[in-house]
Amino acid sequence: MVSRALSTNHVGMAVARREPPPHAYFVVSAVFHYLGPAFAVLLFARVAVLGVAWLRIATAALVFAAWRRPWRALVRLDGEGRRVLVAWGAVLAAMNCCFYLAIDRLPLGTVAAIEFLPVVGLAALGVRSWRNAAALLLAVGGVWALTNVVLAGEPLGLALAFANAVLFAAYIVLADRVAKTDGVGGVDGLGLAMLVAAVVVTVPAGWAAAPVLGDPVALAAGAGVGIASSVVPYVADQLALARLPRATYSLMVALLPATATVIGILVLVQVPSPQEALGVALVVAGVALHR
Repeated sequence: MVSRALSTNHVGMAVARREPPPHAYFVVSAVFHYLGPAFAVLLFARVAVLGVAWLRIATAALVFAAWRRPWRALVRLDGEGRRVLVAWGAVLAAMNCCFYLAIDRLPLGTVAAIEFLPVVGLAALGVRSWRNAAALLLAVGGVWALTNVVLAGEPLGLALAFANAVLFAAYIVLADRVAKTDGVGGVDGLGLAMLVAAVVVTVPAGWAAAPVLGDPVALAAGAGVGIASSVVPYVADQLALARLPRATYSLMVALLPATATVIGILVLVQVPSPQEALGVALVVAGVALHR
């Protein structure tokens, strides 16, 4: 009996050792976070911007419904937990609409840099050492260099980008709360929130997708964007947040402008200036220094 218990424990430890570190999940999230939107920009020529946002969220909701059947987790949630999920779903819907409207007007790397700014505050809440403070300063300096924007150039695009940034900070707070909530798995909670987001986003964006519902090419492309943008990265976020402090995750988000810049080069041929390249280097240095 003891031998069997020891054997079972040994197997459990071996499985635990094979589990990827939380930072690996974040790398997956960082890559797909902007890979999907980069393809969405190419889709804008065929589908209205808000229509792409609707296709993205609707596809993700269908995937989670078929994969997780997340409504079964509702019975394990109290009233407060359900309110958090509804709020998260509303944030997801509004954030995606603002993000797509912004990248339709501004370079992907610029929107990503602005998206990071409120997250600096979340990272600052967890700073407990000079090393982390220095890492935060490097990351902020990198984002400042990346945000090479003339404010008078595209005021509506900038307003949408800043609205998206605030909503992204709210997304991190709510995602972290769900990931660490007992009684419902982070991915199941994400599935529930995505179902809410699909309902919410239909009001402002459903009409924009209606003209292409009979276009199989547009639907397939929209589904691909949804899986790459709202399934893979958000699931990776939940797996990372379940094992990382929110402040650490928030600072690691500084990698996103650098990731967006690289993807912008490869997919959209948006070549960065020397100043933007310096910003990428500072962001990466900040994340490397953070402990």
